[in-house]
Amino acid sequence: MNKGIENIQNIYFIGIGGIGMSALARYFKFLNKNVAGYDKTPSQITSDLIGLGIPIHFEDSIDNISESFLDLPDTLIVYTPAIPKDHKEFGYFQSKGFLIKKRAEVLGIITKDTYTLAVAGTHGKTTTTAILAHLLKESGAKVTAFLGGISENYSSNLVLEGNEVVVVEADEFDRSFLQLYPDIAAVTSMDADHLDIYEKANALEESFIEFSSRAKDHLLVRNGLPLAGITFGIDDNSEYCAQNIRIDNGTYIFDLKTPYKLIEDLHLNLPGRHNLLNAITAFAIAMLYGSPTGPLAKALFSFKGVQRRFSYHIKTENLVYVDDYAHHPTEINALHQAVREMHPDKRILAIFQPHLYSRTRDFASDFAQSLSQFDQLLLLDIYPARELPIAGVTSKWLLDMVDSENKKLIKKKDLISSITESDAQVILTIGAGDIGAEVSGIKEALLV
Repeated sequence: MNKGIENIQNIYFIGIGGIGMSALARYFKFLNKNVAGYDKTPSQITSDLIGLGIPIHFEDSIDNISESFLDLPDTLIVYTPAIPKDHKEFGYFQSKGFLIKKRAEVLGIITKDTYTLAVAGTHGKTTTTAILAHLLKESGAKVTAFLGGISENYSSNLVLEGNEVVVVEADEFDRSFLQLYPDIAAVTSMDADHLDIYEKANALEESFIEFSSRAKDHLLVRNGLPLAGITFGIDDNSEYCAQNIRIDNGTYIFDLKTPYKLIEDLHLNLPGRHNLLNAITAFAIAMLYGSPTGPLAKALFSFKGVQRRFSYHIKTENLVYVDDYAHHPTEINALHQAVREMHPDKRILAIFQPHLYSRTRDFASDFAQSLSQFDQLLLLDIYPARELPIAGVTSKWLLDMVDSENKKLIKKKDLISSITESDAQVILTIGAGDIGAEVSGIKEALLV
């Protein structure tokens, strides 16, 4: 680890409740650093961190920060780019000359001197890194993994087995992944996204090209992407390719063709072709790292998934309830494909909360097309996250573009009553905002 950080005892996080930030907070707490932080709102993540002994407050005020963290030479400030420009605590630390680093910079420092496996992509990176961390751990590698979601196997976004190898999710937002130093890198997808940052799709593509050039040993790319590397895909000419795909009771069974041999009858207990791609990517990285295929196959079978990535909350013959983080049209299409494949001939109700005004504006027609595929649609107001409203960009505007006779705009207070009135056999809650906080209430109402 960078000497400057290694010798610092106090780490203060602005936006500590974020999924990537909280993994770092857990990591530094494990290293016996003094860790504290601010977040805008309480959540399950902040509750879990408080349970680890990390003080967290929810009002943007220096008065809430312990004196020890105001000691300039011995404190590192870690922040997320999602915080507003007028954040008072951030402004204070900046004006006083504290050592301030973005989350991605800190990840870059941690990984610089350790063998690093990094997964990038506008979709798929969270599940892929979670699968990869599980494969490595179960096959005996001393791995530390920083995940962008909560692994169901470990109920955590941090896996700490040792410092032989690091697994990281390489985030393209704010060009964060250009702070990393991967030995093996993978790129799962390069669809246009984050146009509030990149403005043009080709700028995003250039950023991925720059990231891919940082891979020291191997670069894996999904077949068809404009990058030169080892390819992976499904039923095509990829170097790592899923073949002979079957479904048995909701489980994928497939053969994996590799440059070295054919691995037969791998089992994946996650639905959707996108997850099949994620699994192939993780398996290929683990093989290139040197893990033996026998333990890898067994570990793949035991992988349980990532919270809010096609998470089943009810799964009976007559009723299915799935919650998913999808917030881009491509992800919604992948979710739709998975649901139709796993639950054919059943009526599907989708409840979608758009995330960001800019993303809704930039992909409105694609969102409308994706959402038109479901049998019924309930649309919530746009979740603003870090943004202010954009004139004319509303959920009503989006709903008018959706080609469906069974569509409705609703407020969150009417969510449960609207769901229980539906005759759908499959219920989906979709989005990256705070819709996940409604899951337990929806599940309870559906089971009455």
